[in-house]
Amino acid sequence: MEESTASDIPAMRLLVTDYDRQNEFRPEIPSPARVYNYILGGKDHYPADRVVAENTMAALPSARDAAQENRGFLRRAARFLAAEAGVRQFLDIGTGLPSYGQVHEVVQEIAPESRVVYVDNDPVVLAHGRDMLHGIDGTAIVRHDLRDPEGILADPALRRLLDLDRPIGLMLVAVLHFISAAEDPYELVRRLLKPLPAGSHLVISHATDDGDDDVEAALEENYKTSSSAHVRTRAQVEAFFAGLDLIDPGVVWTPLWRPDEASSPLSDAPSRSVCWAGVARKP
Repeated sequence: MEESTASDIPAMRLLVTDYDRQNEFRPEIPSPARVYNYILGGKDHYPADRVVAENTMAALPSARDAAQENRGFLRRAARFLAAEAGVRQFLDIGTGLPSYGQVHEVVQEIAPESRVVYVDNDPVVLAHGRDMLHGIDGTAIVRHDLRDPEGILADPALRRLLDLDRPIGLMLVAVLHFISAAEDPYELVRRLLKPLPAGSHLVISHATDDGDDDVEAALEENYKTSSSAHVRTRAQVEAFFAGLDLIDPGVVWTPLWRPDEASSPLSDAPSRSVCWAGVARKP
């Protein structure tokens, strides 16, 4: 099969109200989940995804390291919630394609009774996720869009696994930057958090151009997928945690959020991770 070229990729944006079309399997349209998978070195992608990934990595040479740092943050945050905060229920929205250190792998190693529900709207993610979770107790993956918080929380499969009267670890890792200002990401987060009880935690990582003014332009020029990316400043990311108790060290570059002993590719240049990250507790 002949590889696509950049000129073959439509610079299209799907209507958020056209849910069914947005979630068809369309290998010719680059998917954020598959592009990310390629950048991480995975195998679940198509020519259109590879073109976007290569273009993005050419414009942002730290993209692969930044993706690895984001996954490292996800694992450390999940470990913190399970080991230190005592959380036993997790809701991971925009989970993406399976890769090393999924939330259930991290938290069930610490507390086997932990329950994890993954949410995504990409049919390829759902197919791989269902295969990955087959036979694993306390886990499920459901098809919803972040733009429909009430639909997510009302899902029967989610309700069978998660008790919304007990603390939840709500994980929005590298997903909110796909929500435009017009779609009001702050209101979406508020609607997700409102029904959750005290002791629940919010985990966020989010793309930014705070460390490099060229990031936004590079994404607009090269990251042409079914969802646009929208960078936000540190102050804008901190605003997602309004009314919550931020966990030390607050909102920081992904490599700096409670680093462990594992090697970090960007520990000496954390701003090249192009993502702010933080965790907060609902009082």
